Amino acid sequence: MKERLFENWRILVATLFSTVLIVGAYVLVRGVESPPVAQASTETALLQSLATKDSDNDGLPDWEEALYGTDPHNPDTFHLGMTDGEAVARGLIVPIAVANAPIATSTPSLINANGAPVGAPAEGTLTAAFAKTFFSLYLSAKQANGGGDLSEAQMNDVASQALSSLSSAVTPAPDFKSAKDLAVSGSGPDALKDFAVRAEAVLLTKTSNATQSELLYLKDAVENNDASAIPYISSIAKAYRETAVGLSALSVPEELAGDDLALINAMMRISGVAADFARVNDDPLVTMLALQQYPQAILDLGNAFIGIGKVYRAAGITLPAGAPGAAFVNLIQNIADEQAAAKKP
Repeated sequence: MKERLFENWRILVATLFSTVLIVGAYVLVRGVESPPVAQASTETALLQSLATKDSDNDGLPDWEEALYGTDPHNPDTFHLGMTDGEAVARGLIVPIAVANAPIATSTPSLINANGAPVGAPAEGTLTAAFAKTFFSLYLSAKQANGGGDLSEAQMNDVASQALSSLSSAVTPAPDFKSAKDLAVSGSGPDALKDFAVRAEAVLLTKTSNATQSELLYLKDAVENNDASAIPYISSIAKAYRETAVGLSALSVPEELAGDDLALINAMMRISGVAADFARVNDDPLVTMLALQQYPQAILDLGNAFIGIGKVYRAAGITLPAGAPGAAFVNLIQNIADEQAAAKKP
């Protein structure tokens, strides 16, 4: 039972590393400090897919539909006899923030049951914040243009400025724990072995029923419109969060405190990123920005696991497969060995 439960974590972490990092046996054998970030092809391609996803093929990406108040599943939201994309290009539909301003526009109105325009971003979402930033920049650009209507190129430039402004304003969440929050107790081989057993127990109880990484589930949700992927992403985020909380409650040997703290904070940060992945359908800009933070978050997690392994090896502690605590101590080594073996002809 223990092996089967831990297999869940092993599969998740192995898939996670294989999609974002180059983790091979040389990382550990040669003592490389940090596994190099891959070309980020998976998340870069996914970010592109998310930015260009157009569910109803009307010429407006889904995330832009939220800004214009159009329905991403209806190509002619306001029954204008043309696609929403064409209506936007003709100036018949303008961003909600602009339409709600006290100026005359030709934007048709279509109100849903809640009294809000169809497709309007929910208040408090990052997409709504983007709309407000967009509006402020739009008014400035319009004033600079002598009050005249902006061209498509000028509107695109405003959108680009708004996204850059929002990106710079969004910073990673602060560390979940600091060194003063940890209970540091004991040192030496016995203390390290005891910690490995207790840490392994935390990972065994904080599992998800997912069979692949959050990034691949997001890929399913975005590229295959697989709604069933979202609950899996949420369950992975929950597993990361509960693991971070569980590890933070353990007393840790002195020589392992730094790497344990790094692991706890990396777990919690990835939990937040994964939670933002799960919001892809209701607040797509949150997911787009989370994708930009993802590679570094995974790199931090990999470095933490590698650091833990180094501490045990430096202490001369070798835990054979199946021994109490071995799965926790050897997790990254096992993944690296498997990937190295898979590359052999």
